[in-house]
Amino acid sequence: MRRTGRDDVTAMPFGIDTPSLFGLVFGVLGPVMLLTGDPVFAWKIGMGVTVAMGGLKLVLAFAGDWVRRLVPRAALLGSIAGVAVLLIAFLPSLKVFADPLVGVTSLTIVLVALVGRVRLPGGLPGAFAAVLAGGAIFWIRAAMGAGPASLAAPPASLSLSIPWPTLAWAPVFGEALPYLSLAAPFALATVIGGIDNTESAIAAGDEYRARDILLTEAVATMAAGLCGGVVQNTPYIGHPAYKAMGARAGYTLATAIVIGVGAAAGAVSVLVSVLPEAAVAPILIFIGLEITAQAFIASPPRHAPAIAISFVPAVAALVLIELNQFLAAAGRSVTDLSAEGQAAFRSLLVLGNGFVVTALLWGWALVSIVDGRLGRAAAVFGACAAATLFGLMHSPLPSGALFWPWRPGHAEPMILAAAYVGGAGLLLLFGRTRAAS
Repeated sequence: MRRTGRDDVTAMPFGIDTPSLFGLVFGVLGPVMLLTGDPVFAWKIGMGVTVAMGGLKLVLAFAGDWVRRLVPRAALLGSIAGVAVLLIAFLPSLKVFADPLVGVTSLTIVLVALVGRVRLPGGLPGAFAAVLAGGAIFWIRAAMGAGPASLAAPPASLSLSIPWPTLAWAPVFGEALPYLSLAAPFALATVIGGIDNTESAIAAGDEYRARDILLTEAVATMAAGLCGGVVQNTPYIGHPAYKAMGARAGYTLATAIVIGVGAAAGAVSVLVSVLPEAAVAPILIFIGLEITAQAFIASPPRHAPAIAISFVPAVAALVLIELNQFLAAAGRSVTDLSAEGQAAFRSLLVLGNGFVVTALLWGWALVSIVDGRLGRAAAVFGACAAATLFGLMHSPLPSGALFWPWRPGHAEPMILAAAYVGGAGLLLLFGRTRAAS
């Protein structure tokens, strides 16, 4: 704000990275706990991995502005638009329709106030009014005995537990190194997401430097690991939506103080349980809609197909999430599926793993094709081939981990890489044919 002299700058939303939360729980903490039976040792390994992820992001941060200038806007915004509409908007929609009396009421207010720009009585902010109305319905219904009451029990005694820095992870850092192949793709995904979110903020009118955003998330991730955290930090998708809701520079700090103090005091569960999920979910739906709309509005119309193709890997990731949940709920595994079912699951796994990188590169390639720059599109396909060989995208491993190309038992990445190389060859051939004519 001091640099621009404006008072309408909106801070970048920021917090823990949800995908890596699940990845590290099931790919690092859980396996270490099962292997050793020592929860403290597993915690130390998680801390070491988190610090290492922050270190990797610290190195990559200095290339952020260069990447943002190199990659077309449609590819940058399209890769987060797919996440926005399919994960941020769709999954909360399930919460809305799980309790439609609360959810649809809140969603209607959100759509009228935030999308339709209709002024509410008394000038109430749309998001606040939506949560207030949905929460009122939820708790009045509960008081009448016509619905559940989900208020968590308060802690027996509130005591402040300050997360002081510690080097408890340092002696076991060597044992944490094998897990970095799983953690590195999650770190890379947040770096790409940070660059994408910077472009999204710039398109909304707030000029941020990608380097500064990435350095912030890198330092925050390392600080989290040093203070006992086992989940990395990342800029969140949604800056334009928060700006549309009237958020300015202080809301991220206010959120950090409330959640930070609440967590240190052990009161977060009570705070969260007061707000029914169905009343809060419409805000996430609005964020998804706003980010998706921005991708199309802020990009040249001719690049719309590139934005659309960026959604495809996110669709695969979404279906994979839901399918895994259905199988777990039924007490089944992938091996219980038919041969055709297992083949379909395998295709979803390969297409969904590394979907942020895949969406970015596919969008970039299609923008280049649309603009007639077939040589550049061929180069992007070459990058896709290289990324596939190491598992940065299309990893065939259930964990989505990286691997060396020469590791035995990984013929699938070789075939996919060869397909991308063949596609690059075709693009070069078409480019020469076009130039000759």
